[in-house]
Amino acid sequence: MLHELKKHIPEPLLSVYHLVLAKLAVAAYRSPSDEMIVIGVTGTNGKSSTVNFIAQLLTELGEKVGYTSTAGFNIAGEEIVNKMKMTMPGRFALQALLRRMVKSGCTYAIVETSSQGILQNRHLGINYDAAVFTNLTPEHIEAHGGFENYKKAKGRLFAHLSARRRKTINGRQIPKTIIVNADDEHGEYFASFTADKHIYFTWSDEVTRLVSGRGEVIRGLELDVDEAGANIVVNDVPARLNLPAQFQRLNALAAVGTVTSLGHSLTDVLAAAETLRGVAGRYEKIEAGQPFSVIVDYAYEPYALKALFAAVKQAGAERVIGVHGSAGGGRDVARRPLIGKLAAEEEAITIVTNEDPYDEEPLEIMKAVAAGARKAGKVEEKTLFVIEDRQSAIDKAIELAKPGDAVVITGKGSEPVMAVAGGNKIPWSDKEAALKALGKIGYNSP
Repeated sequence: MLHELKKHIPEPLLSVYHLVLAKLAVAAYRSPSDEMIVIGVTGTNGKSSTVNFIAQLLTELGEKVGYTSTAGFNIAGEEIVNKMKMTMPGRFALQALLRRMVKSGCTYAIVETSSQGILQNRHLGINYDAAVFTNLTPEHIEAHGGFENYKKAKGRLFAHLSARRRKTINGRQIPKTIIVNADDEHGEYFASFTADKHIYFTWSDEVTRLVSGRGEVIRGLELDVDEAGANIVVNDVPARLNLPAQFQRLNALAAVGTVTSLGHSLTDVLAAAETLRGVAGRYEKIEAGQPFSVIVDYAYEPYALKALFAAVKQAGAERVIGVHGSAGGGRDVARRPLIGKLAAEEEAITIVTNEDPYDEEPLEIMKAVAAGARKAGKVEEKTLFVIEDRQSAIDKAIELAKPGDAVVITGKGSEPVMAVAGGNKIPWSDKEAALKALGKIGYNSP
């Protein structure tokens, strides 16, 4: 009922409503972000993985850490499932998590900070010490009223960073730091905000106009790439990243740059990076003894899908069979046929299914995705299948797979629920669905 009521509140009043809630939440939980070093991570893709990699590095280096992300919450090693279908929890829930981190003795808190959360002023109750920019591609454009508004919404995190006072934690004054992907065309905008330190991470051999003469550069170079990961050099320091997808290694470099900026030596950080593990639902390989690959990935928009297909092809897949959908609830309607077209161009067989319909008719969403696949040449019941039940769609993909193929299941990653009509959420797991499908054809070994 409150959700419906908010639809009719004028935007200026709604902004005040969100601001008041933010202030009340901070007061209720006694400003927990003032008692920890807080890192905000924003961008279109890679936020959850970057948050998780920063946490893994800091933990390996002996620090006590908490984090909040789409993929889950963690408080000093205690995993908490994120069932909210929200990247950034509401103000009271977020402040409660931060207070629990303080009580658990965390020195660091890492907060995946979304543009929609920023629009609702959820970031205002947090005194950030570092802000990380991963990348920017067209996403949530309809909700923001255009790409520039989307970019500016994310920029508000960086403006907010230095607007808050510096902290002293464990006798050390913590500088305000901006960490930017120098390879992204929008990096210059996010680097333009005031901070005590600017860190730029890049895979490029060239010094870009963005980093030339400004701040510190964390430059990575991939030497030997194999199915399990890559040998790399970062600022002349060698290391091994056991992360199979290139986009995973990009997120790891963002984490390396962030943790180095916090005062740890690059040598120590890279030694810790050799222990990095992939994040659940992000290029997660499902193994049951089958002679083909099954990969669950959160990719739900074109840029992320392209990165996923590049990783799968680099791994040497004979054919790719994909299971895809698109979210309902009015979310980026225009991208639905684009997802279908992109998938169809990269795959031997494309299967369109239900994802998170919310209050929309699932088949209408699926028709839009399938239309894009047909435009790319897929033929229904031969190279294109439209199957509403997600388990049945995954079953079909795995039934069709042959040795050497790769089955990719996208859109939900590690999400534990599916959002359906009436605001309801039903239990769901792509990983469990894939294991169930593999079991049906005789593969049950872990």
